[in-house]
This record gives sequence, C-alpha cells and structure tokens, in this order.
Amino acid sequence: MDSLPLEDITVLDLSIARAGPTAVRQLADWGANVVRIESPGGGFEAGGHSSPDYLNLHRNKRSICIDLKNANGRNLFHSMVSQSDVVIENMRTPVKHKLGFDYQTLKEINPKIILGSISGFGQTGPYSERGGVDQIAQGMSGMMKVTGLPDQGPVRAGVAISDVTAGLQLAIGILVALHERQTTGLGRWVHTSLLESMIGMLDFQAARWTVDGEDPPQSGNDHPTLGPMGMYRTLDGHINLAASGGRLWEAFCRELESTEWITDVRFASVKVRKANRSELNSLIEERLVMDTSANWVTRLNSVGVPCGPVNGVADAFADPQVQHLEMAAVTKHPDAGEIRIIRNATNIDGVSNDIRRPSPKKGEHTHEILSSFGFDEQGIVELFENGGVRKAESG
Repeated sequence: MDSLPLEDITVLDLSIARAGPTAVRQLADWGANVVRIESPGGGFEAGGHSSPDYLNLHRNKRSICIDLKNANGRNLFHSMVSQSDVVIENMRTPVKHKLGFDYQTLKEINPKIILGSISGFGQTGPYSERGGVDQIAQGMSGMMKVTGLPDQGPVRAGVAISDVTAGLQLAIGILVALHERQTTGLGRWVHTSLLESMIGMLDFQAARWTVDGEDPPQSGNDHPTLGPMGMYRTLDGHINLAASGGRLWEAFCRELESTEWITDVRFASVKVRKANRSELNSLIEERLVMDTSANWVTRLNSVGVPCGPVNGVADAFADPQVQHLEMAAVTKHPDAGEIRIIRNATNIDGVSNDIRRPSPKKGEHTHEILSSFGFDEQGIVELFENGGVRKAESG
C-alpha cells in the first residue's frame, strides 16, 4: 500500500457520539494510526456497532477496551499518551479533570501531545459544564430561525450540522497544531464547541447581524439576499436555479422567452428583484411548469445558468456525476459483508483515500494495540488480570 500523509501520527480517540468521532475520522482517513478507546459498558452509539451510522463513522480505526475508571486502566492510558501525538475527547469539563485527561495533566506526561476537545458550549463560561447535542446548538445559534419557510416556525437542519461542523473544525485545528509542532516541538490544546461551530456556520447570515444589525428571517427555498436564486416548480417536480447576476439574469430571461423582464423596472436590479421576489417567482414558475425538470436542467445549464434537480438521497446516489465521483466506497466488513459507505469528500492528487479498515468491534484489537505500545505477553496478561483492559466482544 502507498504511504499516506498522516501515517506517522498516532491518535488516541476517547470521543463518543458524532462530533468527536467525525474529527477522528478525518485523521484516520488520511492514514493516522487511530486507537479508539472504548469503555467496558454499553456503547453510546444508536443502533450499536453494526448500525450503518457506526460502520460509516468509525472506519479506518482500531479498538481497545480500557476501563478508565480503574487506576490500572488510567495508568495504561497515560502510558499510551507518552507515545502518542494526539488525544481527542468530548467529555464535559468536570469529567476530564476528574479522570486526569485535561490538557495540563497530559502535557506533563508528554509535552508534544495535542489535545483536541469538543464541548457543547465551550470550555469556559456560564454553560461550560452543560452537556450539549446537535439540535440544542442549532436552536441556540439562530440556525433554526433562518431555516424553513417564512412564518413556518423554527426548523432544524436535516443533518447533524453542528456535530459534523465541529468535527471538521477540530480536525483543521489539530492539523494546524501538528504543523506548528514541527517548529516548536510542543503540543497545543485545540478546542471548539457545537455552539461555536454553529455560529461560524451561519457565516454571512451572522454577519448581517454583526455588521448591519439585521436579524435574518426565514427565507424558505429562496436565497436570503439574492434573486432569482432558489427552488421552483416545473411540469413534473422541482429544480434549483441561480440567475441573480447581470449576464446570468439576461441569459435566464432569454431562455424562458421573457426578455421583457430585463427592462422591467420591477426586476432591474438584484435589490428590486428581492423586493418584488414573490411577484417574480410567480412569473418564473408560470414559465417553468411548461417543461420537465430534466429539460430545464439541460436548457439552463446550456446557457450558463446554474441549475440542478431536487433529489432524494437515493436519486443523489443514482446521479451520473455522483457515481463518477465514487462517493459510495465499497469495503468488506467481517459481519456485514460487502457494504458501501461514504468516502472522504476531500481529494488529494496521488493519495488514495480508500477505506482501508472496516469499523471495529469494541476491543477487537486490544492485544495488537498493546503489543504496538511495547507491552510483552506477560504485561498484557497482567493488564487483563488487574482490570485495566477488558476482553474483546464476541460475535
């Protein structure tokens, strides 16, 4: 197998749920030696270790079962920290300090260690000790009040957007810290939260408030500030299109055989098109319902106007461009057989991002991992006997 960019990096993964494991997966996909440290008790993951979610989220990782509430288990973990590069966790602040997984403790063991932390609301502040989940962060950030149709009431995004965003932000921060460490020789504490990631994800919507004092309302399927840009009905369904700027607007009007709109004072600029959006959208749909979605996608793209279908997930994976991109990667799992899971969406020319290892069962690689950290057979037997580690799950 060709070498991978992060194969010299060892990551200890203490995270549960989605945000932390998402960060870990980014590093694992690019070759990092990821050791997933799981507790002896029941797993947090909905559906268990054989669910589609788990199979997709935890590929390219190995698993060891350590009892971190046991002094011998904690000592083992600290021994592993001394030989590792990154630790990732999403524990509440009091918990990690109680167990000795805070940055101050870890950097005393290994000054080069990088600790990556995700919390619900931040490591300090009035909410820092609260637990947080995706939908709570969506609601608190303002995301749910800019999502959905006008006057519909708050609507959550259809994916765990704060979890995934926080995971991506943490992975970026860890890579920055790894780069800096090449110069300084020292680690860093890198941390983000669901709330911070969600505020960041609001992007221009948040800037409308911070710069102009405008509290953005729900805009439904229309772009909040540009137009026409949104979803429209056709003869047999819906399409999304973007024709807000000068040349695109004129090409759009010509393709819809409505050149009179170009000189119509109601639609003469983006600003007035936004003010008269409802009237313009009605006129546009009067034209679009005269042809099919597929034909409009072809016609509008042929004149340079961005346009695409509104797919279900099954339709998306049937799309020829998605199939060409091979977003559904095929891998083999010892229990599930041949499965398709979502490949990393980043491409680096000349570097494979294949799924090298299926998601592990809890404790599946305990012996193998301990050997790689320098424990001989007698040392491994002693760890099992003193309760520091537990046997792998069967079946």
